[in-house]
Amino acid sequence: MGFQDTPEEWQVTATVTPFTGKKTSVRTDDVVMPDGTVARRDYQVHPGSVAVLAIDEEDRVLVLRQYRHPVRHKLWEIPAGLLDIPGENPLHAAQRELYEEAHVKAEEWRVLTDIFTTPGGSDEAVRVFLARNLSEAEGERYAVSEEEADMEQARVPLTELVRGVLAGDLHNSCLVVGVLALTAALAGGGVGSLRPAEAPWPARPFEA
Repeated sequence: MGFQDTPEEWQVTATVTPFTGKKTSVRTDDVVMPDGTVARRDYQVHPGSVAVLAIDEEDRVLVLRQYRHPVRHKLWEIPAGLLDIPGENPLHAAQRELYEEAHVKAEEWRVLTDIFTTPGGSDEAVRVFLARNLSEAEGERYAVSEEEADMEQARVPLTELVRGVLAGDLHNSCLVVGVLALTAALAGGGVGSLRPAEAPWPARPFEA
């Protein structure tokens, strides 16, 4: 099988959902450990997300600056959003987020990487796409509200973002993973070695 993560599910003897929010919830499971003891585990139940590292012909990455209340920071991020519809095709969701957050479309899409953001405390899975051959989207701009109403947009050279990540100046997980993954791909087999945009995603199965 090689060096890879493998699915596995330990026995759950009891489960409750003490909190249900608008998009996510908190679940408590009693899980049987290998030594036979039962341990209680609390975690966030999350629908999953997509993120888009969109890079133009000048090797500049489209980034957004947004206030994130839980960490009390304005973070530079790449466009991203929830998989709001169960079984939604993640590529379609990523294309929607790029349009809604940046009013941009892309002609070329690849899967950059798949991650579990916080596997010790959440079941959130994120698919990070690479989008190239960018242009402005047609039609009216998407109406924004709440934190997004204050959002800034910029295009930053990939190398500058890598420096910011390694210096500890940039912290958004999708941005960090995305720029480092793309840098590794470019230093290795190139963009052509990346998976196609419709590659299977076992963590969040979808219909093509």
